[in-house]
Amino acid sequence: MLRNGLEPWHLLIVAIVVIVLFGSKKLPDTARALGRSMRILKSEAKALKDDDGGAVAESPAATTQAAGPTV
Repeated sequence: MLRNGLEPWHLLIVAIVVIVLFGSKKLPDTARALGRSMRILKSEAKALKDDDGGAVAESPAATTQAAGPTV
């Protein structure tokens, strides 16, 4: 029944509908905002990954210092 579900002309029709609905002025602004959001998300994810890696590296040093003075 849906052997040819996604043809190139389907994508063309969807693109035309999007342009008509949102207008040619809004589309570049929306794409620009989406790009900025993706960059912010990537930088925050990298910072979170770096923070997690730093916490694991600091953890053994903290336990060694805590165990030392209890003699």
